[in-house]
Amino acid sequence: MRDDTLYKTLCEINGAENVLACEPMKKHTTFRIGGPARFFCLPGKAQQLADTIAACERARMPWYILGNGSNVLVSDAGWDGVVIQLFHNLEAIRVEGCLMELEAGALLVKAAHRAAKEGLTGLEFASGIPGTVGGALVMNAGAYGGEMKDVIREAVVMRKDGEILRLSQEELKLGYRTSIIAREGYVVLSALLELKKGDPAEIEARMQELKKARTAKQPLEYASAGSTFKRPEGHFAGKLIMDAGLRGYRVGAAQVSEKHCGFVINRGGATAEDVMTLVRHVQAEVRRQFGVELEMEIKTLGF
Repeated sequence: MRDDTLYKTLCEINGAENVLACEPMKKHTTFRIGGPARFFCLPGKAQQLADTIAACERARMPWYILGNGSNVLVSDAGWDGVVIQLFHNLEAIRVEGCLMELEAGALLVKAAHRAAKEGLTGLEFASGIPGTVGGALVMNAGAYGGEMKDVIREAVVMRKDGEILRLSQEELKLGYRTSIIAREGYVVLSALLELKKGDPAEIEARMQELKKARTAKQPLEYASAGSTFKRPEGHFAGKLIMDAGLRGYRVGAAQVSEKHCGFVINRGGATAEDVMTLVRHVQAEVRRQFGVELEMEIKTLGF
């Protein structure tokens, strides 16, 4: 299928206003870095999402599901594929008793605040995570002692061939920054969380406590993709990087944060190549000095 044919098909599925060609990805990532994607789609319904993926598969065009763009680094040259963003459209949140049903594009921050408003506890840990529910399930996102596996009851996912599966908490096989979703390439459509009744004032107080901790310890004033590296077994990535003497280390406008060495930040105008050069240097130094391999937590596209 030629580009113009695929573009026409994507427009028929999603509406022309929801399909962009050569869209700069720096506009859609929290790193504020990234060249153009060949096509950028915003499906508004699950069926449109399924049809978009089917069209890409028929055209043998690579595709990538993007949430809020909070855990991805896109190449300066961009990506020769179709980026499908769920955030902004598939983001409904429904609450019934202690159950919260969320579409994949719903922001975790909004979900946490909605839970607090409803007097539901268990999701406070997610009140500062900038990603979407779908992305959080893929990697079993967590912070401050809580993880998605602690609150998820089941998820509805889609296989590449369009088959819909309803997976229980056990079937999701959630581990440290991994899941069956990531391993099998499933697409999250929705999630059902099971929370508990709590005191709204105590829930809000806990969220404010976590907000103060994040502000004090994380470089929120700069663009970044969150924690750059996974936690190596028996170690903390940030401490290893600090002990290696790399606090504040810079390549161009990319820098190891002086506030939290586990974060690589964009001081303004950093390129993806700046970030990757810095990352490779950090990995090499930590390996040389401590014999520990640092694995990137951030997903990369176009490298």
